[in-house]
Formats: sequence, C-alpha cells, structure tokens
Amino acid sequence: MFGAFRSSSVCSGGLLWKSPWRMSPTRKANQRKRMKAVDSVIDAIRQSGVQCKALDRALLLPTEAEMLPKDKYTTFSPMSAGYRKSVHRVPKFTKLTLRENPTGF
Repeated sequence: MFGAFRSSSVCSGGLLWKSPWRMSPTRKANQRKRMKAVDSVIDAIRQSGVQCKALDRALLLPTEAEMLPKDKYTTFSPMSAGYRKSVHRVPKFTKLTLRENPTGF
C-alpha cells in the first residue's frame, strides 16, 4: 500500500512487542522481593489475630523460601510445551498469586 498509511517494516515484521524468552536476573530478584513482601504482610496479619477465610487460604500457600526456583519463575500452562510457562509471560503476573500448581506439576 502506498501513501500515508503504508505499513512499516516493524509492523509487518511482527517485532513490535518484544518479550524476552528468559527472565533476567533483575526480574527474578524483583519477583523474589515481591513474594517476600507478600509473605511479610500475611505474617503480620496472622500475628495481629485477625481471622478470615482469605487469611486461612493464604496460610496454606508456600512461602518464598519454601518454593523451588521452578515454581517461583514458572507456572503451569496446559497450552505450552512441557506444561510450563515463564511467569513474566502471564498477564498481570505481579498482581496474581501463582504459587499453586496442579499436583504433579
């Protein structure tokens, strides 16, 4: 197509949204820091004596120190080869709890 609306090489090449296939050490450190912050909030609420269903469910989740690196940085995905997907490819992974996987994964 010619004129003002011709496609650029970036748009036609599909390289507009670049996403690294591996998490960088900085992203991994930020993920660990985020998980430790969540653990500290859960622990503080537990020590305050508040009782609620959400807290009971949160206490069943493993802490950051108890998790394997495989579980910290990847999550279950039935569509991916090997049924694992890097956490940074999950939408809103900083807002979700991805600490639970199906049994066996």
